[in-house]
Amino acid sequence: MPYRSIDDPVRLRRVLEATLLIEADLDLPTLLRHIIDEARSMTNARYGALGVLDDEGTSLSEFLTVGLSPDEEMRIGARPTGRGVLGMLITDPKPLRLPKLGSHPESYGFPPNHPPMTSFLGVPIKVRDAVYGNLYLTDKIGWSEFTSDDEALVGALALAAGIAIENARLHQRVQEVAVYEERDRLARDLHDTVIQRLFAIGLTLQSLVGNPSAPAVGDRLTATISDVDDTIRQVRTSIFELGSDGLGRGARDNVLSLLRELRPVVGFDVHASFEGPVDSAVPDIVLEHLLAVIREAVTNIERHAQATTATVVISVSDNHCRLRVVDDGCGIADTEPGTGGLGLGNLRRRAEKLQGQFSIESPDAGGTVLSWQVPIKQ
Repeated sequence: MPYRSIDDPVRLRRVLEATLLIEADLDLPTLLRHIIDEARSMTNARYGALGVLDDEGTSLSEFLTVGLSPDEEMRIGARPTGRGVLGMLITDPKPLRLPKLGSHPESYGFPPNHPPMTSFLGVPIKVRDAVYGNLYLTDKIGWSEFTSDDEALVGALALAAGIAIENARLHQRVQEVAVYEERDRLARDLHDTVIQRLFAIGLTLQSLVGNPSAPAVGDRLTATISDVDDTIRQVRTSIFELGSDGLGRGARDNVLSLLRELRPVVGFDVHASFEGPVDSAVPDIVLEHLLAVIREAVTNIERHAQATTATVVISVSDNHCRLRVVDDGCGIADTEPGTGGLGLGNLRRRAEKLQGQFSIESPDAGGTVLSWQVPIKQ
């Protein structure tokens, strides 16, 4: 059944604004609630809901509501599955307007503790000509029933919603592909770096066993133990990345996302490792400065260091968040961190703003080591 045209320019503009709003957010759960909110606002409905059909298209697998308080939802309990009037839109997906919901022959009634609802407007939402779900509105405020104009408005919104839902699905699939590709890259990294490094450590230990009286055995053992510790940290980081769905919002995920973003800038993968409760202990204000410092430090590596490798190490212990950025480049001039270029003054000011410390040095072995630490207020 085609929807009637919208002749009122004010209402038409309202539909266009709502369309732009719902298409601006590709997160599907948020998008569905935006659709309900916009439909309620456009029709002045007290309550709104969106039922998502199951794979067979015979009942509702999800039922989202707007207008009920959390206490009301809790008292009602079970969600509708598509009986009664709600089921009519499943078996016959076309708009349905009723002045009194409870008086319809197909009315199934309300569960205990459900607020009374009278006027009703239901509209199907289609994605690629297949019914995705139904949009339900009840209790038009100030009117005894929903109007044909309301039906036209919500019908136009439902068409836009179907396109937005499909876009959200495609966006989600693209993200999933990106996660799979990232996990494949991590698997290659495990082989190319971790396994090879463990093999080299094994050869070193074999040489020590074969000649235990050789000079500086203690120093070589200490260096080997340090290599083992670094390798363990890298394995832990890789395990975390493999276990992540790519959609998280913790400190680790933010750091890893930033390093992926900077990869084209620096020209190679900047590896990261984490120690301690990084996700749970780093507050938002510290994370904000931490990400800015990492961005500045990695960008400086590309501009000035002429490096081929770099590592970011973040640790949390003793109520402090510590960052080390190490590269194998040409080092820096012997200047104070706040004096010279490279944006080092900004990094020092960020540390001092949080009552922390900042330093940068060029070890005798070459490269640069940037250290930045701030307290974590409990």
